[in-house]
Amino acid sequence: MDYFIVGLASLVVSVLALYSGFGLGTLLMPIFSLFFPIPVAVASTAAVHLSNNIFKIIFVGKNADWKIVLRFGIPAVALAIPGALILLQMVNINPLFTYNLGGNQFMVTTVNLVVAVLILIFAGFELIPNVREVQFPKKYIPLGGALSGFFGGLSGHQGALRSAVLAKAGLDTPVFVGTASVCAMMVDVSRLTVYGFTFFSNDFSLISQGNSVVLVGVATVFAFLGTFISSRFIDKVTMKTVRLVVGILLVGIGIGLGSGIL
Repeated sequence: MDYFIVGLASLVVSVLALYSGFGLGTLLMPIFSLFFPIPVAVASTAAVHLSNNIFKIIFVGKNADWKIVLRFGIPAVALAIPGALILLQMVNINPLFTYNLGGNQFMVTTVNLVVAVLILIFAGFELIPNVREVQFPKKYIPLGGALSGFFGGLSGHQGALRSAVLAKAGLDTPVFVGTASVCAMMVDVSRLTVYGFTFFSNDFSLISQGNSVVLVGVATVFAFLGTFISSRFIDKVTMKTVRLVVGILLVGIGIGLGSGIL
């Protein structure tokens, strides 16, 4: 049953993640946390996320708008490093508060609360009709990249901010997906390099315990499968649909983060 749940979740989430530009890491980590301690869940998710981004680029990277990649990706990489370093200093900080719901305990942290507020703000740009028509001038793409990279390094939730900015950059669906995938890969490499020299080096060693390796393998394979399937239909998906999906996911992730559920 463990393998079925993880495999199905990876398949569905990877399909959504390709079109929306975010979601795999954010949504897969809670699934892994059902089976592993939190440090192992984070490390396992990071392994799947990075490998899936490499696989994704094989299929859609050719569609990337490299001018946007450079304008967005370079600031994102630059700010991901200090974001990751700040995260290392915040590991042992106590949460703002905890509460019990349905027999489970949830924690609300400062980082998650701040990111949740930002995510919900960006969700408004996707779901509120009058606001949805507002286009961000391309001169703000580097700023969006910097914020996305910083919060990616700080909390791991880079994708929501990245998609909210790139969805307004006037890109059609294939170019949007390709550009977002390349930018995500750039940030992943920079932040995982920082993590790798610190607490992730210990967490990755824990993946070998129990059935962790098999579950990570199952998640990776099904994430690849979801990416492959969805890439076949990328030309049939309109940016209007992408923005709707992005908006709905933004609200869900924002509420989940702000409440401590994710």
